[in-house]
Amino acid sequence: MSALLKFHKEILELIHDPKSSELLVLARGLGLRRVITTLLKIYDSPQSLVLLVNATPEEESEIGEELGIMGCRQPGLRVVDFELASKDRNSLYNGGGLMSVTSRILVVDMLQNHIPIDMITGIMVMHAEKISPLVLEAFIVRLYREKNKKGFLKAFTDQPEHITSGLSPLKSIMKELQLRTVHIYPRFHEGIKQSLERRRADVVELSQHLTEGMADIHQAIIQCMTTTLSELKRSNTSLDLDDFNVDNAYFRQFDVIVRKQLDSVWHRVGLATKQLVNDLGTLRRLLYYLLTYDPLQFHAYLETIISSNTTTASGSARQHQSPWLFTDAANVIFQTAKRRCYTISSPTDLEVDAAELDAEDEDAWEALYEMEGITVSREPRTTKKNPKWVPKGMDAVLEELPKWTLLADIIKEIEGERMREESTNQKLPERGTYFLPGSNTVLVMTSSTQTCSLLNEFLSTMDANAPAGSRGRAMMLRKLKLYLWWKSRLAERKQDGKAPIGLPIKPTVGGDEIIEISEALKKKDREKVERAGSRRRQRGGAPSAEIGRATPAPVASSSKDKNSLSGELEMMEEATAFTQFLESTAQSSIGSLLVMDDDQQVLDFDLQSQQIENQFDENFGLLTPEETVLIRAYSDDSDDRVLSEINPRFIVMFEPNMEFIRRIEVYRSASPGMGVRVYHMIYGNSCEEHKYLASIRREKESFERLIREKANMVLTLSDDGTAAGDSIARLISTRQAGGRKQLSTQASQVIVDMREFRSTLPSLLHAAKHLVIPATLTVGDYILSPDICVERKSLSDLVQSFTSGRLYTQCELMSVHYKHPVLLIEFEEDKAFSLDIVSDLKKYAKQSSKFPPKKKSGAGPDDNTPSTSLQSKLVLLTLTFSRLRLIWSSSPYSSAEIFTDLKSNRFEPDVHKAIAVGAEEDPEAGTGVNTAAEEVLRCLPGITAKNVKYVMSRIHTVRDFCEMNLEGVQEILGVEPGKKCYEFMHRGEKG
Repeated sequence: MSALLKFHKEILELIHDPKSSELLVLARGLGLRRVITTLLKIYDSPQSLVLLVNATPEEESEIGEELGIMGCRQPGLRVVDFELASKDRNSLYNGGGLMSVTSRILVVDMLQNHIPIDMITGIMVMHAEKISPLVLEAFIVRLYREKNKKGFLKAFTDQPEHITSGLSPLKSIMKELQLRTVHIYPRFHEGIKQSLERRRADVVELSQHLTEGMADIHQAIIQCMTTTLSELKRSNTSLDLDDFNVDNAYFRQFDVIVRKQLDSVWHRVGLATKQLVNDLGTLRRLLYYLLTYDPLQFHAYLETIISSNTTTASGSARQHQSPWLFTDAANVIFQTAKRRCYTISSPTDLEVDAAELDAEDEDAWEALYEMEGITVSREPRTTKKNPKWVPKGMDAVLEELPKWTLLADIIKEIEGERMREESTNQKLPERGTYFLPGSNTVLVMTSSTQTCSLLNEFLSTMDANAPAGSRGRAMMLRKLKLYLWWKSRLAERKQDGKAPIGLPIKPTVGGDEIIEISEALKKKDREKVERAGSRRRQRGGAPSAEIGRATPAPVASSSKDKNSLSGELEMMEEATAFTQFLESTAQSSIGSLLVMDDDQQVLDFDLQSQQIENQFDENFGLLTPEETVLIRAYSDDSDDRVLSEINPRFIVMFEPNMEFIRRIEVYRSASPGMGVRVYHMIYGNSCEEHKYLASIRREKESFERLIREKANMVLTLSDDGTAAGDSIARLISTRQAGGRKQLSTQASQVIVDMREFRSTLPSLLHAAKHLVIPATLTVGDYILSPDICVERKSLSDLVQSFTSGRLYTQCELMSVHYKHPVLLIEFEEDKAFSLDIVSDLKKYAKQSSKFPPKKKSGAGPDDNTPSTSLQSKLVLLTLTFSRLRLIWSSSPYSSAEIFTDLKSNRFEPDVHKAIAVGAEEDPEAGTGVNTAAEEVLRCLPGITAKNVKYVMSRIHTVRDFCEMNLEGVQEILGVEPGKKCYEFMHRGEKG
C-alpha cells in the first residue's frame, strides 16, 4: 500500500476516536477504502469487537487482503455469512476482532442474543448513501443503540449525488444512523487541494474528432432523444418532468429516475408512454455503443432493434413499436451505420467472382485449354482489396474507430520515449547505473471488459505499417465473416418466426468460445461442400448457373410502406441474399467461414504442437515490463491497489473517467520522484465529453448542496420517537371486565419467520415499538396473536404462488391451525396501488393448475387480462377457505400500522407454540436451527418429517451424520431405513 497523504491523516485524526460517532462524505477516487482499512487496523485487537456492515463480497476480499498487507493476519478480517452455524457465530463474536457481517445475519443474531451487543466496540457502515428507514442497517443501529450507548458508529460514503433527492436527505440518513456529526471532503477542499497539487502528473490531453459517419449518427441519436423527451413531457403534463433533458439522459440512472417519477401512476399511463420510457434507455445505450462498439457490431445491434420491433419473442407481429424508428433521424442512423461497414449496389448483385473464387486452379485450367487447343480471351485481373469470399457486389468499407489509430500512435510514442531513455542511460556510465522509478508497463484503462477485449484484439493483429484508419483491417475482415454468417441466421430465424439473436463477439472454433453445431447441421454442411466440389467449372472460367448468381427470394414490394420501419425491407432482402450467397459458395459451414483465413491451409496438429513445445517461452513465458501493455477496465477502489503494485509511468485513459483521474493524482502524490505521464483521450464535441463534464458539475453541485444543508441542519436532542405517556398507554389492557384498567407487564411482540428478514417489514415493526422475535415457522410468516396468523405476499410473489399452487397449501395449513388466517398482499412504496401492473410481470405466462382462469360466454375482451385473471383466482381462494381474510397494503408502512391495529386488545403469541404448529414433535427444536441443514436431511431416504427433529437432536452437523458407519445410522433410524439412508449417502443407491 502506498503511503497516506496529508489529507488522509487529517481525516483519520478527526474520526479515529473510538468514543465518537460520525459520518464521512468523501469525493470519489480519493482513497475512501484506504481510510477504512487504516481505521480497521487501528481498532484491531482481541479485546475489541468491531463489525463491518453493508460491504459487498468484493469489498470484503479487498479489505481483507489490504489488512493482511498491513500486518493484520492473525486472524485479520473474518467474514461471517450463512455458512456458519449459530453456535459457531456466537463463539466467534465472543473471541473479538474484526468481522464483516451480512446485515440479515447480524439482525437475527442481535434479536436472538447470539451476539453480546453490550460488548460491541463499534460498527462501521459502508455505503451510507443507501440508508433509509426501510433497510436492515437502520434496524441494526436501533438494536445496537438500545443496549449499547458507549460504542462508536462510523458511516462512510463517496456517492454525494445519491444524497440530494428528497427533503433534507442528509438529515434523514443521520437520523436513521443516530449520528450528530458529519465531515464533508469534496475535491475542492483546501486540504485536499494542497496535498494533490504539490506533485502533478504530466497530462497529455488528446481530443479526437469523430468520423463523418459517427458524427451524423451521433447528431441523429441526440435528435431522437430530444423528440422522445418532448413527447414524454407532452403526454404527461401533470408530472414534474422539468429535469428531464438530454444532458441528464447521458447517465445510467436517468432511466431509473424517469421510471420512479411515473411509478405512482404507472397503471394509468398509456402504452405509448411506457414505450417512450423504454426508448430513452435504448437511445442512451446507442450513444454509448456508437463510441465503443466496432461498426459491424453496432450495425448488427441496430438490426436486432428493427427485428425486435417487428416480431415478438413468440414470433407474432409486434403491435406497439418505438415511435423514434419512424423518424427521418432513425433512417439516417441505420443508413449511415450500414455505410460504415459496407456498401451494396443491389442485393441481387451479390454474386461469386469465379476468378477470385478459383484462383488456385488457374494454372491447371490454362494447361487444359492449351492441350485442347482452345483460346480463351479474358481481361487481366486486377488486385482487389476485398478477399475472395466477399460477394462481388459488396464493397467492404469497414471503418475503424478513430481512437484505435490514436492508441497505436500513443504506444509507438511511448516505445520511442523508452528507447531514448535507455540510450541516454548508456551514454553516462561514469555516473553509475541510473534507474528510473516506476515500471515501464503501459496501463490502458477502458470503461468495460468488452472494450478491453476489442483493444486487445486490435493491438494483437494490427498492421503497424498500414496507413491510419486501416491498421485493423485483418480484425475487421474476420468480424465481417462473422457478420455474414450472423446475417444469414437472422433471415432464417425471421422466416421461422423466432426472435433475433445477438451478434457473437468471439465465435472461434477450438478457441475460448465454441459455437455448438448439431450433427444434422454438420452433415448438411459436408453435403454442401461435396456438391460444390463435384461441380465442374464451365469453359471460359464462368461458374455454373447454380452458383453464379444468388436467386433473389420473394420479398415484399420494394416500395416503402408508410407503416414499415426504416430499413426493414432492405435489411431482410440483404439477409436473404446473404443466405443464398453462402449456400451457393458452400461457405455456410461455420468451420470454413469463421475459422479458415484466405491463406490458411489444413493444420498439421502434430507439427503445431511440436512448434508450441519448442517455442513455449515465446508463447507462454513471462514478458518484460517494456513489452507489456496491460488493458484493464475501470473498477472501484481496487484500482488504487493496481496502481501501487504495477507502478506504471505511462497511463493511457482510453475513455475519460473523473474518478480514475483523482486516483492518478493520489498515486502521483504518494510516489515522490516518479515521472508519470497520462494520455487522456476523449471524443471532442460528443456525448462522451458532455457526460464527463456533466459528471464533474453534478458532483460539485451535490457537495455544495450538502454543505448548505449541514450549515442549516437542525438535529433533535432525543430520538426516542415517543413520549412517556404513549409508552404507558401501550401497556394498558382494556380486556378486564367493568372497564377496570391494568398495566400489562408483557410488551407487544410479533413472531417473524426467518425468511421474512429479507423484507423491510420486520424493521418497521421494530420501529413501531413491537418486540420482533425471529423463529423458524412452518405455518405463516407473522404470528400476531394466538389466533391470528399472517402470510405476506408481494405482488410478484403472489403471482408465482398462484402459478405453482404453493399458496393453496399455505392457506390450507393456516386455516387448520389458526382461527383467523390472514393473507396480506403488500404493494411497494411509491408505486401504483393497483393490480393492473401485473401485466408488466414477465413470469405470469404460466397458468395456475390450482385456480385456472374461467371465461364466461359473451365475456368482454378484457376478461382475460392478467389483472382480471388474478382477481378471479383470489375469489376462488376465498370461496375455498371461508375463514381466510385478505388485507391490501399500499406499502410496508401501512402493513406495520395494520399489524398494530390487529394486535390491539389481544393476547400476545407464544413463540414455542408458534414453532410447534405444523411440526410433529419437539416444539422447542425450531428456535435458531439451521433450516438449510434440516432441508438437506429431509431429502435423505429414511428421514421423514416425523423423525427429522430426533435425528437433529442426535447429531451436531450433517457432516457428522454422513461420516457415521452403518451401525450408527441404523441405531438412529432403525435397521431398514438406516440401511437405505447409508447406501444412498455412500453409494448413491436409493431404495
